[in-house]
Amino acid sequence: MRKGSISLGKVTLIGALAGGITICAPGLAWASGAPLETASEAVFIAQIVLLLAVGRLFGEGMQRIGQPPVMGQLLAGVVLGPSLFGAILPAWHAAIFPPAQQQMLSAISQLGILLLLLLTGMETDLKLVRSIGRPAFLISLCGVAVPFACGFALGLVMPVSLVPNLDHRLVTALFLGTALSISSIKIVAAVLRDLNFMRRNLGQIIVASAIIEDTAGWIIIAVAIGIASRGSFSAAMLIRTVVGVVIFLGVCILVGRPLVYAIIRFVNDKFRSDFAVVTAILVIMGILALVTSALGVQSVLGAFMAGVLVGESPILTRHIEEQTRGLITALFMPVFFGLAGLNVNLTILRDPAILEFTAALVLVASVGKFAGAYCGGFLGGLKSRECFALGCGLNARGSTEVIVASIGLSSGVFTRNLFTMIVAMAMLTTMLMPVMLRRALARLPMDDAERERLEREDIDARGFVSTLERLVLAVDTSVPGRLASRLAGILAGARGMPMTLLALPAKKPTDQESQADEPRDEAEKGAEAAAESARELPPEQRPRKADIIMDVTADSLPEKLVRANRQGHDLLFVGMKAGRSRSGEFSGQLSGVANDFEGALAILVAADSPERALPTSGARILVPVNGTEAARRAAELACLLAPTLHASVTALYVSMSTTQASSERRRSLLHRNEEAVLREIVQLAARYRADIRTDIRTHRAPEQPILKEAPRHHLLIMGVSRRPGERLFFGNTASAVLRDWQGPILFLAT
Repeated sequence: MRKGSISLGKVTLIGALAGGITICAPGLAWASGAPLETASEAVFIAQIVLLLAVGRLFGEGMQRIGQPPVMGQLLAGVVLGPSLFGAILPAWHAAIFPPAQQQMLSAISQLGILLLLLLTGMETDLKLVRSIGRPAFLISLCGVAVPFACGFALGLVMPVSLVPNLDHRLVTALFLGTALSISSIKIVAAVLRDLNFMRRNLGQIIVASAIIEDTAGWIIIAVAIGIASRGSFSAAMLIRTVVGVVIFLGVCILVGRPLVYAIIRFVNDKFRSDFAVVTAILVIMGILALVTSALGVQSVLGAFMAGVLVGESPILTRHIEEQTRGLITALFMPVFFGLAGLNVNLTILRDPAILEFTAALVLVASVGKFAGAYCGGFLGGLKSRECFALGCGLNARGSTEVIVASIGLSSGVFTRNLFTMIVAMAMLTTMLMPVMLRRALARLPMDDAERERLEREDIDARGFVSTLERLVLAVDTSVPGRLASRLAGILAGARGMPMTLLALPAKKPTDQESQADEPRDEAEKGAEAAAESARELPPEQRPRKADIIMDVTADSLPEKLVRANRQGHDLLFVGMKAGRSRSGEFSGQLSGVANDFEGALAILVAADSPERALPTSGARILVPVNGTEAARRAAELACLLAPTLHASVTALYVSMSTTQASSERRRSLLHRNEEAVLREIVQLAARYRADIRTDIRTHRAPEQPILKEAPRHHLLIMGVSRRPGERLFFGNTASAVLRDWQGPILFLAT
């Protein structure tokens, strides 16, 4: 059997397991003549267990046949609902899912909607939208407008039996138009990722367009609910609702981003309890949901914007997303989509009239979405093949459609029959989308510019600098301290990272104020210089402003460093006057500082004299390389620093000498390895726009070529690895260079 397929036996096993759990569950409610309250609690637990277990099994099955797992969770609800289980065993179905007890499950489902929108917002990449620009906006505009108009028109003429309230037919039509027009960003991104097409130009256009469509869809839903909640429609009411939404979005963008970042940073840095940041995010989500509800629009808009603001935070984004995603995907997603499936009754499709309208709904949704996306792509300058793939890729509704339909059902905008038809349409379009998209993407060629961009992103993916999120700087006012501050500031400014400054204790209390101010000034100058150097980049690639703060607490330095580890700092920069002992080793004070930090280290050692300062232009940086990951990381850091320092980089490959008896084949292999390593370093330099030259030296003692070349350079950066022991030790080569070279050396240890 080929990989990715699932046999009929596995499907049967999944169904049998689900049936077994289902048959056993009612016993919880009837055991031993339990009181009614206890029985209700047992039934509720049985419902949750069923939705989780069957949803996970069906989701696993769907994933193995190349379909989104969320469709399996939705299908699990359909199987457990009146469509199958309720039709075969109505008494058992009524016992496990009694109508009188739907409120408890619905409450969890409503919370699940908010959490799903929070996660969707966190996954919304606004930088990607800004980088795509005009094509994405044109595609999303046409891709929403055409199917929305089709769905809105269909809502105005659909049978009266499908409209819950004729006075609110307009709102029902608005919801139907929105349901037909929005693509599911989660489904689209997941399929593109599975097809290894996520980073291609067209893949990014598809994702960016889906992001804009999602955002526009939630705004439309918020406005529609605002109209429905007021009971009647008027132009003045519509204007007030739209103005309220616009003001809310404006405040979120202008004030919300720095405020949410400040809250996350404060909670992360000050709270000691577990998962405090996740709690803060949930509180932010709840507050914004209440704000939008108070404005008379749907609370989902507040949850979505909370996710967007959290995703824009410059710290802990990956860590936060992992923690939040685990809870949502493991509990709330199966329950929400399972409950949505429970509300689906496919037996209504036996009515020819309803079946015909459902077919019309699928046709209008598919043709309208494809036509809109195709026209948008054509206006955006895409080729016909790309437009065709675009129409296929954006024709997946999936989870977003189900959320919209569930909101419509709970708000009284959709009847249960119309809800069933919309969910059926969402499932059909979502399951067809991967098959159509695979064929459409198979023959799309890659041009040179796209290939170059992908190579650059591959370099970033393997890089060290791109994984950093937070720096901590421990320095004094010496020349090494100021130089370390400057280099750390450049790194923070080039990446837009927050940095915490720890002033090493001054020998004289009167020097404490300057001890803090001088390194901070140097760090800010470095960050400003990096930001100025980044102005040559396109706007969407420019980093945000680096945030540099002082840790002014009265705690000892070891306590501050332990706290920095807990707060998520990735790299410690150290620069001090007494960094090197008289014997040429790292001093005990520097070793103590380094040993108190568990993460990566960047240790600057230099003589405390103004002559050792780097020139403002024309500096030269030497980086020894030997093919190890540590040396590659040092080369990457050198290439990042060089443009801001107006410096050139020399990558020196230090090779152990080979004897005359070495075979020609061995020497050839070594030579090819040297060329491959230097070629990769040159690619790194091109990535960071650094001027570089390469050289190869052979010697039995690796430190000798380094020491011979070092006097021609102003800064030596060495990639090293920590060795065990109380005293800081990076190996014999690093020790020899530290002992015999008095110029500035930056050791990068990971």
